[in-house]
Amino acid sequence: MKKVLELQNVYKTYKLDVVEVPAIKGIDLVIKEGEMVAIMGASGSGKSTLLNLIGALDVPSSGHIFLDEIEITNLPESKIARIRGKAIGFVFQTFNLYPTLNVFENIELPLKIHEMDNIKMKEKVEHLVKLVGLEHRANHLPAQLSGGERQRVAIARALSTNPAMLLADEPTGNLDSKTSYEIMDLLMDLHKKQGKTVILVTHEHDIAAYAQRIIELKDGKIIRDEKNKMVKKWKKII
Repeated sequence: MKKVLELQNVYKTYKLDVVEVPAIKGIDLVIKEGEMVAIMGASGSGKSTLLNLIGALDVPSSGHIFLDEIEITNLPESKIARIRGKAIGFVFQTFNLYPTLNVFENIELPLKIHEMDNIKMKEKVEHLVKLVGLEHRANHLPAQLSGGERQRVAIARALSTNPAMLLADEPTGNLDSKTSYEIMDLLMDLHKKQGKTVILVTHEHDIAAYAQRIIELKDGKIIRDEKNKMVKKWKKII
């Protein structure tokens, strides 16, 4: 299977005045097309730093990072941004929706940035709104939606550019248990039916249980990387 992400001997050290703080220490990691992976770790384990490196939101102190088989380690930010925009769809704990735009417009925004044809753009957004089950809420603002509905909008927006990989950062962190499972069922369905590669960052074991593969960090190093033999069942909702 094609590699969508590869880290080779990656280190990340932050400087605080004259003090150097190592956050990631020599990580080697390969994520292949169609995998669903959970990354876990306690506070201070390096989980957030690794997330930023995987998402091309930060650069390593040393080592090499390949995104969609293109090395991005030393590319200028303008080129990294273009590759990131096409290769990765981001889903955040805080949703990151624009409060003055309705559901349709929030999903549409990345496509406008990529200058898609207006007719194709409308068709694409209508499809995504239906995909996440929000046809009846398309004209509503984020403030008029529940937490679960906001996260569905965020997922649809992340899918709009058809990225190779979905990167979900604590996507259920602000949701109640029932809604959390609904969002995970949606992500699982996208993974199963569309073959989407999903990297899920979470501290919750019952959420990580949806993944085929679980990676655990401690003190900036991977201490566990294994297949999940008891993948949680999901409901087919799409």
